Amino acid sequence: MDSFDKVFRGTAFSSKSPKEVNIFKDYLFCLDAEGKIQRSVSPQEKVYQEILDAYTGESNFFVLEEGQYFLPGFIDLHIHAPQWAQAGLAMAIPLEDWLDAYTFPLEAKFSDLSFAREIYEDLVATLLANGTTTALYFATVHKEASYLLAQICAEKGQRGLVGKVVMDHTEECPAYYRDKDTQKALDDTEAFILSVQELNKITKQGVYPVITPRFIPSCTEEALAGLGKLAEKYDAYIQSHCSESDWEHAFVKERLHKHDAFALNDFGLLRDKAVMAHCTFLADEDVALFAETGTAIAHCPISNVFFSNGILPLARFKAKGVDIGLGTDISGGFSPSLLDNVKQAVISSRMLEEGVDATLPAEERGVPDSRITINEAFYFATAGGGESLSLPIGRIEEGYCWDVQVIDIKTPGSKLRLFGRNVNLEEVLQKILYLSTPENIRAVWVQGEKVHARPR
Repeated sequence: MDSFDKVFRGTAFSSKSPKEVNIFKDYLFCLDAEGKIQRSVSPQEKVYQEILDAYTGESNFFVLEEGQYFLPGFIDLHIHAPQWAQAGLAMAIPLEDWLDAYTFPLEAKFSDLSFAREIYEDLVATLLANGTTTALYFATVHKEASYLLAQICAEKGQRGLVGKVVMDHTEECPAYYRDKDTQKALDDTEAFILSVQELNKITKQGVYPVITPRFIPSCTEEALAGLGKLAEKYDAYIQSHCSESDWEHAFVKERLHKHDAFALNDFGLLRDKAVMAHCTFLADEDVALFAETGTAIAHCPISNVFFSNGILPLARFKAKGVDIGLGTDISGGFSPSLLDNVKQAVISSRMLEEGVDATLPAEERGVPDSRITINEAFYFATAGGGESLSLPIGRIEEGYCWDVQVIDIKTPGSKLRLFGRNVNLEEVLQKILYLSTPENIRAVWVQGEKVHARPR
């Protein structure tokens, strides 16, 4: 029998495919020293009892209590980390006004590292408590504060992908908040990449630099081309916004005479390790380009209600071969919980399919074949995010990182209830996804290390 670094016993849920869920009832999950699942063992296997006999009572053996279940950690593909300070504010104004009146003034304050530390430490701790084990972050234009966010992720045990934002267009960015000039933006981005790569060498769960043009309106063509070259040079992750709203989508067409997707591709910014947020207004040819280049979409269903002017046709884009995960889009989205976005993803898809204007005949009201199930939303929050990042995360399977959250349906005061003696585990998962809150998340592990525990 092999030796293991840690062994966990309990029932787990993990996506098998977008529509199917694997249920591992009372399995043993055996980890190696790197925090990856070396072996998963069902109770029917002969070695199951041998492992129990060897590890029961040891300090590296962990058993779920009655009413507790393992879920993969959530993967949040789109967060504006500095905007945590304004989450829940100014949700009723157009995107361009929201940026100028609230967001840019706030982000400018992150030149103050003590202010940045206060916000970033609270955000990372909050996300871990909400079951988010991996997060893809926009930081600010400030190289030092952006690196600080990567350090905080490393210290607190969250897998962080962090981008120093590029905003060098003098006509579109406020004088008080932008890069000094194009060359400085590129130099700072390269220096940031190198420093985070060094930090990654001593971080078990991984921290990664991300090339981050805020969006095409904020950047010059020279900066976008330069960032594309840096992405090629360092094989780096890329993130930006793409075809988010009527305003942003129209702005790019007027300026560059093409859609965002083709403009970004021309600059070398669509590729296998690129994640584009929102993408509400992608045309069919844009979607085909995403599939061809391996570019993923960060679907932000709560934020899209407030700022994107439309509903992403999630089911249709996935059917065309595009990798898709979920994002909170703090603070365009008010909630730090991907569980809230799981529910909203289902709700929005139903609204898209059934339509919202009751004065129209039913057959004219919506877009057919748009709805997704709760199992699909669970997939997008976990396995879909892992596939979008090309990392072995988001599933509870052999070879994957032990990034899990422990859901406790017996949490005092919880609205999550099961009735009757015969427990249907498929229904348990549905109740967890629709009814659980952060209070039901008893513990969170990343790469085999406990990073959050809720007091009883």
